[in-house]
Order: sequence, then C-alpha cells, then structure tokens
Amino acid sequence: MLAIYKRELKSYFTSMIGPIFIAVAVIFTGIYFMVYNLNAGYQYFSYALGSTLFIYILLVPILTMRSLSEERRSKTDQLLLTSPITVNQMILGKYLSMVTVFAITCLIFCMCPVIVTFGGSGHLVSDYAGIFIFFVCGCVFIAIGMLISALTESPVIAAVGTLGVLLLLYFMSSLTGYIPTTAMGSFVGCLILLVLLCLILYFFTKNWIISGGISALGIVACVILYLIKPDVFENLLPGVLEKLSFTTSLDTVMYTFVFDFSGLFYYLSVIFVLIFLTVQVVQKRRWS
Repeated sequence: MLAIYKRELKSYFTSMIGPIFIAVAVIFTGIYFMVYNLNAGYQYFSYALGSTLFIYILLVPILTMRSLSEERRSKTDQLLLTSPITVNQMILGKYLSMVTVFAITCLIFCMCPVIVTFGGSGHLVSDYAGIFIFFVCGCVFIAIGMLISALTESPVIAAVGTLGVLLLLYFMSSLTGYIPTTAMGSFVGCLILLVLLCLILYFFTKNWIISGGISALGIVACVILYLIKPDVFENLLPGVLEKLSFTTSLDTVMYTFVFDFSGLFYYLSVIFVLIFLTVQVVQKRRWS
C-alpha cells in the first residue's frame, strides 16, 4: 500500500493536478478570509471556510477523476490487479494520496485563526474544530469521486458525474422543501427509493434474487406500515433527507460553533461504505 500511496502522491505533483488544486483552493479561501475576517472583522475563520465549500465541490472532481478511470482506460489496472497487493491496499493507497493533497490545503488554513488572533480576539478551538470537520467532509467528497471514477474508464465522465452528485448533495437541504410532506407523498417517495436501491444492488451484485428480494421485503414492509399506521409517513421523507444532508453537520460546527459528534460519525461511516463499494467494483472487474 505504501508504494501505491507514494506513486499516486508523486503523480499528483508531477502532473500539476496537486499544485493547481492547492493553489486554487488557497487563493479562493484567502479571498473569503480577507473579506470576512480582515476587512469585515469577523472573529471566526469558520465563516470564511464554510463559504468556500462550493469551490471545493468544483475542485474535488478534478482531483479524483483520474484516480481509477485513467488506470482502466490505459489498461494499467491489470498490472495493479496482478501485483502482490490486495485490492483493499490499492484502493486505500490511492484514496490516502488524494486525502493528503487535500490535507495540505487544510494545514495551510490552520494559520488563518492565528492571524485573526493577532488583530483581536480569536477563537482557536472553534476554528480548528471547523477546519477538522471541513477536512472530514472533504474526505467524503473524495470518496464519492473515487467511487464514480471506478465506474467508468473516462476521466471526463468521472469528473462530470462526481460534480453532479456533489451538487445534488450540496443543494439537498434546499430541495427537501419541495418534497411533499403528506403521508402519501412520503410513501410514494420511499417506494421510489427502494426501487433505486434494487437497481444499485443489482449493479454491484448482478444478482436479481438478492437485490429484488431485499427491495421486495422493503416494499411489503412499507405497504403494511402505511395501511396500519399511515401517520408514520407524515413528513418522513423530507426529515430523513434533511438528516442525511452532508452540509447539516458542517453548518452546525461552522456557524453555531457546536461540534456535532453524530455528524462526524456519519461522515466516517459514509467514507467506509464508499471505500467498501469501490473495492467491490474493482473486485468485480478483476474476476469478470
């Protein structure tokens, strides 16, 4: 794994993807830092950092688009799959190399709260907690991009797909306001999600019995529950999507200065699941 990590990390800086990613991230964050903290006099650096989240949604697809799709397109993935390392080690090596590039930007940001303290009363604990949760949220975005890159051999498609998913997650909190809050609306929405789950499971397992069976059990359970106690579905789907929003926990730390441990656990769980799914995608291609 260490050899893969070193090779991938070196490739990001020899191809200029890493330096450009870091430079653009630092420039835009510096602009927000100047506007919010240096000019407007805000005492919390987290205001500036939270405002740059949309910039990272645009940058992360550039960082992750070649992670696995380029290997597949150039057929060099065959060398990796036949090398004396496991698929888990290969995926972790690639993932940690991208996380390292992102971590460099976060380490640079650690200087900003100190600069704020020179001009007045800073809040180091809150700001560093915000930087940490921002880093973990960025790790989730990277895991999403790596998974999508594993699904295609085109880096462009991987970048566009990652951008689309990240934008959907970014606007999820706003979109929940347009989802019906009635019991019937949530019931129909749950059925649609179960059908999507069936398609996703089939994509990864290629087994209609497993994917169809799990989805059928879920649909039967929803129908029975709706017939017995329809009030359970009142505002169910919007509430669940609001809880699953990636920006909720981030905003809690950035703007209310309350560290959300449940949100941190949610981010780490999502990272684990995404890496697991990426391994399964590569394993399936390995034996196909």
